[in-house]
Amino acid sequence: MRTFLRTIVLGTVLAALGVVHLGAQGVDPVVGTWELNIAKSKFSPGPAPKSQTRTYVVAGNEIKGTSNGVAADGKPTSAQWTVGYDGKDRPITGLADVDSLSLKRINAFTVESTQKKAGKVVARGRRVISKDGKVMTITTKGTNANGQAFNNMEVFDKR
Repeated sequence: MRTFLRTIVLGTVLAALGVVHLGAQGVDPVVGTWELNIAKSKFSPGPAPKSQTRTYVVAGNEIKGTSNGVAADGKPTSAQWTVGYDGKDRPITGLADVDSLSLKRINAFTVESTQKKAGKVVARGRRVISKDGKVMTITTKGTNANGQAFNNMEVFDKR
């Protein structure tokens, strides 16, 4: 009887740990809606956009992202992409300087990105989400279509 009881208890504990492990993996922390915090962000050489909102949703095994906002000159901006964390180039639409994006997951909260235009790398970046899931920081260094180097740090707050 004791052996049977131990087996049941051990099985229950292992099953519970499995559920906890799956729960810990959970949904990608990027999923949700994020608003650019212009005061905490830095755009070099600038100018900063007037606003930007990003939304990320799960699309099968990938993440679909959309970005909508207002550029520094007051014109509306919009971009869309669907990517996995496999390092493979995927199309991105709506951006003049970039036509493909690839992502590689470093850990649950950190992702590295490579942006290309016509097959040539134009920018590399890193996205880090705070452990509490409330702040997303994207740092990007590269060269725009005019050949001008940039180094941006965008800070987003989760809505």
